[in-house]
Amino acid sequence: MNIENHWFTRITHVLSPNFNDRPNENEISLVVIHCISLPPNEFGGGYIEDLFCNRLNPNAHPYFQNIHTLHVSAHLLIQRNGECVQYVPFNKRAWHAGVSCFQGRENCNDFSIGIELEGCETVAYTEMQYEKLNDIISALKKNYPTLSHIVAHSDIAPERKTDPGKSFDWSKLTF
Repeated sequence: MNIENHWFTRITHVLSPNFNDRPNENEISLVVIHCISLPPNEFGGGYIEDLFCNRLNPNAHPYFQNIHTLHVSAHLLIQRNGECVQYVPFNKRAWHAGVSCFQGRENCNDFSIGIELEGCETVAYTEMQYEKLNDIISALKKNYPTLSHIVAHSDIAPERKTDPGKSFDWSKLTF
């Protein structure tokens, strides 16, 4: 996988409006792994992209009435089939971590890359997702030499988050 101008080449790009400038765009030291499924525990359907692009229809599912006004994004989404979509260039701050802290440093969005796995905490992730995640992390480490930690969302926001959950097999990360 190649990165040009902070975008992976040869993957789908959908620019989310939910990003802004990092305080220091050269300081990327953390990857945060998340999981998402919309509606909860259902896969496919394009609703994740709708959420990240502020066009989620609150009438499409009762759950969406509670989240359709959120302004969130991730840098990348890895779908169940291993396909990847990039929403925010890596030199910009995606809005994925929320209130967070890593090694005493708050606001993890400032210095992290957010990767969403299409999934939920109770269903195993696919082998294709692990393969793509390993390829992505390897490429990120080559392009961003300050990148030194890979963590779960639950590691940086333990009071609020539990993803990617027990169904994520950390031993499958081989980058």
